[in-house]
Amino acid sequence: MGRPVLFVTGIQDINEIQTLAGLTVLSRVARTAAEYGAQIEVPTCRSLVMAAARETVEASYLAAGRPDSYQPDRIHYLTDEQFAFVAGVTGYMVREEPAACIYMGGFYAESLILAETGNHIGAIQVAGTAMPSQLPFFVASCDYTLIGEEFFTASAYLSKKPELLGSIKGQDIVKGLVMAAMVITFIFHG
Repeated sequence: MGRPVLFVTGIQDINEIQTLAGLTVLSRVARTAAEYGAQIEVPTCRSLVMAAARETVEASYLAAGRPDSYQPDRIHYLTDEQFAFVAGVTGYMVREEPAACIYMGGFYAESLILAETGNHIGAIQVAGTAMPSQLPFFVASCDYTLIGEEFFTASAYLSKKPELLGSIKGQDIVKGLVMAAMVITFIFHG
């Protein structure tokens, strides 16, 4: 489409699991963007997240065989202030009209502002968060939403790391056993 991809990792710092999951998804998105020659814009509101995002995107471009296309200035720090950050991101969205807006991480009140602005400009939007209070806003305004555990599962799947995939498989097995126990209990005591 000749338009950039906007990726927002949330407003939490690097020590939050949602931010790390968002960076894992960013890795896959950046690799796909590199393969197709699309530009990716990653504004951050934490300096350590910016550093990690730069390394992630650079590694993705290298893995895609396009290290010359990597532009570190497209991954930048805006501000730590929540609504100043959102104002900066939405201003970018209105000016540049990205083709896709991807929100993966921990969000608070800014989720509705971001998602509605993306909806207004006609971008394809994908969101993922484990913040229950923000999910309705993403569900209402985005094309696709990863809800809570789906977000972490997608991150683990995209990482291809055996320890993360094993953790997800172990959780699924335990859930299956608990459901079986509930059905058996219901049958014999129902």
